[in-house]
Amino acid sequence: MATTIHEPPNTEVRRQPARREAGNSGNGGWQNLAPSEGNLRAVDEYSPPPSSSAIWVGIAAITMSFAAFTSALIVRQGSSTDWRHITLPSILYLSTLLLLVSSVTLEVSRRRVASFMGGLKGQVASPGRWLYVTLSLGLLFVACQYIAWLQLRSKGLYLATNPNSSFFYVFTAMHALHVLGGLGGLVRVIRKLSTSVLRRSTLDATSYYWHFMGVLWLYLFLLLWMKL
Repeated sequence: MATTIHEPPNTEVRRQPARREAGNSGNGGWQNLAPSEGNLRAVDEYSPPPSSSAIWVGIAAITMSFAAFTSALIVRQGSSTDWRHITLPSILYLSTLLLLVSSVTLEVSRRRVASFMGGLKGQVASPGRWLYVTLSLGLLFVACQYIAWLQLRSKGLYLATNPNSSFFYVFTAMHALHVLGGLGGLVRVIRKLSTSVLRRSTLDATSYYWHFMGVLWLYLFLLLWMKL
């Protein structure tokens, strides 16, 4: 007698892919941030901020560099017999004011961008407007530094004329180069804001650096005013 063998029913339960929650993966949650509405600003708002240690390391390195140059200035002045005091160019007062005002406009911009990214789009018009104002003030500051160098040259004071003029050119040129780096950071923030991929941590890091440039310039201005 033939025996009929019935195929056992398929009791295997097809597993549905588990829904991964943002922030619970081993990769810091970066691959889990896919908003259902496709709102890129929501991604940027709730994604884990990148490490900000680099900006603080950079600030510490810059501080140490200028501290070393300050020590060199004090030692050189104490052992110099050809130290001749110079009058600082008057344009430096204007450049100082411009840099201080730029810190204020950057803070205004940071608050407006934060409100815009927080969903208050109807209450914040053109959040990047103050970023452009800050960028313009920074460029004017660099231009004023260049005018200050021209004013010194018109008086016959060059880089190698005497120790005073040498330190003036070195301090102001180094600071201007670092300000240009901050301007590059502002351009990067503006570009990311226009493409809706700006992270708040990026704007914060740029703001910290820019404010540090303002504090550093106040220190340099007072140092040059007292020592030169």
